[in-house]
Amino acid sequence: MILARSLIFAALFYLWSTVLAIIMLPLLLAPRRWMLAMATFWAAGVRALLAPVCGVRVEFRGLEHLPTGAALIAGKHNCMFDTMGPLLVLTDACYVMRKELTRIPVYGAFTMKAGTIVVDREGGAGALRKLVADARKAIFERRQVFIFPEGSRMAPGETGAYKPGIAALYRDLGMACTPMATNSGAHWPAHGFIRRPGLIVYEFLPPIPEGMHRAEFMRTLKERIEPASLALLKE
Repeated sequence: MILARSLIFAALFYLWSTVLAIIMLPLLLAPRRWMLAMATFWAAGVRALLAPVCGVRVEFRGLEHLPTGAALIAGKHNCMFDTMGPLLVLTDACYVMRKELTRIPVYGAFTMKAGTIVVDREGGAGALRKLVADARKAIFERRQVFIFPEGSRMAPGETGAYKPGIAALYRDLGMACTPMATNSGAHWPAHGFIRRPGLIVYEFLPPIPEGMHRAEFMRTLKERIEPASLALLKE
């Protein structure tokens, strides 16, 4: 049953994505916010498909901690849906994305138009400076800079090394950081097309105040995100 429902979802997901991609092509010439609005609409459609087809519901918690203006958010990354789901509750999301993803036909162009911050993970110190500069611009525009501190998707229950990008943003932007935990990978795995019934939760945690030293901040960030994500897996 799970296999059949997952296959149906995969077919509907790609059909929905293809139709939206065709509709969104003219938006490459429109204002950035139009593209972001359509990306949010796309995410809403995916969420609407998940429940009836796969038995996967999506819930947001800790919305009292959710920033609405300029903000820095660091989230756990389990699967592709993590780049869509939070769009439904953020007012003007600005994801930090690795350079390789911009090479995906059509998708890469859409993300660039939506104002995504692109990071060259092989670029060293120069890449970090560009990351901070691009983030400053987004903050000036009152956007929510959203970064996955581990840099890539992790299997549920696993913890990767937190990369220097989040530390650089926290230090140089001089602002609080809102952590986000999730259990999304338990229901939408990082690889494959199987979707397992259950509840995907995105939980925004109390913000970490500005001004901590790098080591203290990185330790605090991990100590908030990882246990909270594990707790969601056990529900």
